[in-house]
Amino acid sequence: MISFKQITYALAVERHLHFRRAAEECSISQSALSTALSEMEKQLGFQVFERDNKKVLVTAMGQQVLDKARSIKVQMDDLHRLADAHRRPLSTPMSIGFIPTIGPFLLPVVLPELQSGYPDLELSVSEERSHLLVEAVRNGTLDAAVIALPYRVDGLLTFKFWEENFHWVTHLGDSKGDYDRIGADDIESARLMLLKEGHCLKDHALAVCKLTDVAPHSLGATSLATLVQLVAGSIGSTLVPQMALEPLIEVNPKVTSVPLSEPGPHREIAFIVRPNYPSLRNIELLMELFGATLRERFPG
Repeated sequence: MISFKQITYALAVERHLHFRRAAEECSISQSALSTALSEMEKQLGFQVFERDNKKVLVTAMGQQVLDKARSIKVQMDDLHRLADAHRRPLSTPMSIGFIPTIGPFLLPVVLPELQSGYPDLELSVSEERSHLLVEAVRNGTLDAAVIALPYRVDGLLTFKFWEENFHWVTHLGDSKGDYDRIGADDIESARLMLLKEGHCLKDHALAVCKLTDVAPHSLGATSLATLVQLVAGSIGSTLVPQMALEPLIEVNPKVTSVPLSEPGPHREIAFIVRPNYPSLRNIELLMELFGATLRERFPG
């Protein structure tokens, strides 16, 4: 009979396509992992992995096995979490992903409150783009993720806890006077720089400003910090969300910001989880804590 350990080992090899790295992830020796998978393949009657000294490949039949194994592991992990749910709130390990335009600005604000209120929580944090986080939540690699809406999350639950607007950021020498707000029509789109394709902030900003494309400088930027440095160098202007103003703008004497006057909210921040995730109460507690902390930090 194929064991749950063998399933875990096989999925680790699929992730890394490397036996040594998979063994390190599973905290066993490479020989023990190889032996366990060879025994699994013997029970199945066919190879799951094709390997030589240079590479590891998943066979066609092996991919079918791994797809089913992944589903089994998600259900087994949820079964363990169901037992954990009867313990004290937020007292068991959790893995949460954040998109790059939220994590660096949200975590420094909420982590002190989280550690103070729930010191027993073992939190594992990862940072990725939205589509990768959605897939990781679906396949059980992550318990939950924090992303910006609107974004397609078919089959997952969303728990919104914050909404915010964008601010136009420009070099002090390029500012348009003492404006309280600025409209999208007043921004020179040819000099507007946004994150490269694949970052949802770009899609949200384009939608808010009713634009289809922006400056070519947007093609290579992968972080808001990089964009702000380009603005400080008078390369162009950009848009940043409210939560990023203090760490990125207020500490940079070469740039200034003005709220965007387009109707908001320009993006909503939410947890995403699987519908059958057994610790929804923990998600609700996190949502309440994150929301309350942000409202205190950014009143009005």
